[in-house]
Amino acid sequence: MSIPRPILDANLPVGDWSILTAWRGSQAHGTWIGPKEEYGTDDKDVMAICVPPKPYYLGLETYGMGHRGTKEIAEAEWDIVAYEARKAIALLEKGNPNMLMILWLPDTGYIKRTPAGEILLQNRHMFDGKHVYGAFVGYARGQLHRMTHGVHEGYMGTKRKELFHRYGYDTKNAGHLIRLLRMAVEYLSTGVLNVVRSDASELIDIKCGRWSLEEVKKEADRLFGLADAALINSPLPGTPNHGRISDLTVGVVQAGWRQLREHAEYARTHRLMSDDPSETTADSSPR
Repeated sequence: MSIPRPILDANLPVGDWSILTAWRGSQAHGTWIGPKEEYGTDDKDVMAICVPPKPYYLGLETYGMGHRGTKEIAEAEWDIVAYEARKAIALLEKGNPNMLMILWLPDTGYIKRTPAGEILLQNRHMFDGKHVYGAFVGYARGQLHRMTHGVHEGYMGTKRKELFHRYGYDTKNAGHLIRLLRMAVEYLSTGVLNVVRSDASELIDIKCGRWSLEEVKKEADRLFGLADAALINSPLPGTPNHGRISDLTVGVVQAGWRQLREHAEYARTHRLMSDDPSETTADSSPR
C-alpha cells in the first residue's frame, strides 16, 4: 500500500521534500482495525520527516502550523503528519515515543527511504537514554487519564464514543496505555524499541473491549512498577550527547538539500530532453 499520488503531488513535505516516510500508530504496531469493522476506529496513519528548500532555513519562508515545524495532512482515511527535520530531531533528542518509533521499524514499515533518511536510521542509538522514561511514562499517564475522561473531549468520533459508553472506558486509549508501558520497559531494559508488537493480538483484545476496566488498571499498575525498576537498572546512558546530535542535524539537512538539487536537475534534464526535437522518434517524424 502506498500514499495516493494526488496527496503526494499536493503536499511536498510528504512528497519531494520527504527524506523518510513510514507507517505509524496501529499500522506500525500490527494492531490496525479497519473502520468498517465493529471496533474499527483507526485511520491510515503515516509520519514523514522532510527537508524543505534553503529559503526555509536561510530566508523568510516558514513551515507548518504556527511555523513550528509540523504539518498535518488529512485526506479521507489518510492521517499524515510531516515534521521538518530539525523539529523531528529535537523531538528524537527529547525521547518522544512517536518520533523514536520511526527509527525502529522493519523494512516493510517504510514507504520512502532516502540517503538523508538513512543517516538518521544508521544513528538511531544516538538518541538512546534513560530520559525516555519520562516521555513514555508521561504519555502513558495521559492515556490513563483519557481512558476514563476522554468522552468529554473533542477528539472522539461517534463510534469511539459508542464503545466508551458500552464498556465504561476508552478501549483505544487503554490499548495505547498498555503498549506504551510495555515498550518503555523493553527499551529501558534492552536498548531496543520493539515497534511491531509481538503482543499485538492481546492489544487488539483490549481495543475490542475484551478486558474489563479493572483488568486494564491492574496491568497498568504492574507495568508502571516494572518501568520504575527498568529505569533503575537500565544500561542506557543518562541523556543523549547534544553536540553529536547537533552535528548529525547539519549532515541530515545538507543531505536533504542534495536530494532536492539532484531531483531538480533530473527534472530539468528530463524536460529538456522531452522538448528537444532531435529526440523525436522515427514513427512520429514527417514522411
